[in-house]
Amino acid sequence: MNKEVADLRKDYRLASLDEQDVAQDPLDQFERWWKDATSGELDEPNAMTLATSTPDGFPSARIVLLKSFDEEGFTFFTNYESQKARDMAANPNVSLLFFWRELERQVRIYGTVSKTSPEISDEYYKSRPLGSRVGAIASPQSRVIPGRSFLEENVRMVAERYVLEDPERPAYWGGYVVKPVKIEFWQGRSSRLHDRILYTLENGKWLIDRLAP
Repeated sequence: MNKEVADLRKDYRLASLDEQDVAQDPLDQFERWWKDATSGELDEPNAMTLATSTPDGFPSARIVLLKSFDEEGFTFFTNYESQKARDMAANPNVSLLFFWRELERQVRIYGTVSKTSPEISDEYYKSRPLGSRVGAIASPQSRVIPGRSFLEENVRMVAERYVLEDPERPAYWGGYVVKPVKIEFWQGRSSRLHDRILYTLENGKWLIDRLAP
């Protein structure tokens, strides 16, 4: 065992989390924590790990960016032909993970994913910087390419095509929404005795339980 790695540790002491203090609805509790995360100086608090399953059973995780959340779920956008999109088409059960290190907090979300409406995808696509819109068209996401120059040439050609007009959203790019069935809020505590509060959706109602750390 690498002792330098094994000895890395931090004692969490910032806050606590009790069943009596949390909201009855996990979306309300998430909004409380979201306000804490966005009112501080956290770098990209909307960065979340999206975990899917490959068709051959391997877990597959990557960072995506949350773009909105409401009673319908948690929304992000990506290429519909990417590896994660192929994973989600085969198995819509996914999980999301937020880690806000500065607040000593994690949020784990389990749910089912579905595509947003074309109108929602159009609205968000039009709000993106021009370079991001061009990139969404030019990049065959998750596909093998011969080199960086191939991608740069694609970007150049797409940018030239749209010198005089705004690029429209390609049909292979758009949004997903994760509708939660379980949400766990984790607050770091001293001596690894962390607070873990789990919300589980049963028969249309959210049940609240404490988990052992």
